[in-house]
Amino acid sequence: MILVGLDWKTRGGSHRSGGRAGESLEELAELAVSAGADVAERVLQSRAAPEAATLIGHGKVEEIAAAVHSGGVDAVIFDQDLTPTQQRNLEKALDTKVIDRTQLILDIFASRARTREGRLQVELAQLNYLLPRLTGRGVEMSRLGGGIGTRGPGETQLETDRRRIARRIKKIKEDLEGVRAGRALHRRRRNAVPLATLAMAGYTNAGKSTLFNRLTHAGVLTDARMFATLDPTVRPLVLPSRRRALASDTVGFIRNLPTTLVKAFRATLEEVKEAAMILHVVDASSPAAAEHTSHVHAVLAEIGAAQIPQVLVMNKIDRLPGGDADCAALQRRLVGAAGEHAALRAVAVSGLTGAGVDSLLTIIDESLALDPVVRTTLRLPLEDGATLALLHAMGRVLDVRYGADFCEVLADIPESLQRRLNSAE
Repeated sequence: MILVGLDWKTRGGSHRSGGRAGESLEELAELAVSAGADVAERVLQSRAAPEAATLIGHGKVEEIAAAVHSGGVDAVIFDQDLTPTQQRNLEKALDTKVIDRTQLILDIFASRARTREGRLQVELAQLNYLLPRLTGRGVEMSRLGGGIGTRGPGETQLETDRRRIARRIKKIKEDLEGVRAGRALHRRRRNAVPLATLAMAGYTNAGKSTLFNRLTHAGVLTDARMFATLDPTVRPLVLPSRRRALASDTVGFIRNLPTTLVKAFRATLEEVKEAAMILHVVDASSPAAAEHTSHVHAVLAEIGAAQIPQVLVMNKIDRLPGGDADCAALQRRLVGAAGEHAALRAVAVSGLTGAGVDSLLTIIDESLALDPVVRTTLRLPLEDGATLALLHAMGRVLDVRYGADFCEVLADIPESLQRRLNSAE
């Protein structure tokens, strides 16, 4: 395959992309490899503005066409979204399949989806992507009606396809509304018991699943490929105070995340919106970590989750040169010394080795507003071993003093447990 990136220039010769076109093309290569493609060549075109018919201009199209014919290339992938007209013109000129960035991401999602919900969401995004691209199939696909009074051009195949896709989109949306209702019901049940949900969000391949497994012992698939984990997973974890919480591993984000995907995955992303806290996982070893952090903040704002408390989890410190894991320095590099995200609580960890995970759990424990930990003193009958065992299981027992017929227990316990014990007296 040939990869094509674009670097937009201003009239003065400076790069409007800020010199990131090369990074974006490198990321496209990772996406292509994740989809199972062999990358034969990379082309970076610099232009002042996109060309309406082909995006990259006639001269560059001829150059790529020569490379396609000489190298036996079976597809060309563009690191930009193509209009339906541009895609048709390019396929005609290059005489091979032309794929844009959105279609590549959709193909990866389609191969990763395992649950019925995931497959429905991906299909919805694919159909929304396909619908405007049906135009141009031509009146040669028109069908004539049969019988008296039906002579004429009849109904085109294009109109039939559009109606069939529209019906399918409607059906998928109805099914996904059922999924949303089911998720809402599960959330209400969880909220009946004060269990906070921690949503893990971050750029794709930031190591979320590895860290998720470290925190919850879940055994979720971990893979170096981008978007290896697509279907969300919720598992319990125990905090240092012995409080219980739920951790949710969500789909990874990426720059220029297709709008069709954001809309299609609304049911899944609502898990992030409803979370008590977001663990924003960043690959601290990546040269583009600061840009990835910014992209995730943008997507969180897009789905209405920007105001949820966050902990910046700077992952993969085992990959840093010399083991340099200065938390303050890493945070300044990722979010800057000033700005709205500079005050985020941050911790440096390695999901692979476990370094820093205890500190992360402590920060979560201290920051969770739901069901806060309270210090209480309880006087229990000596025969009430069940309550004492409950205090050990769901809290931290700090001191036990025994009297003639009672024991006095000093413990840090969740507020909900304190209410439960007080109501039982």
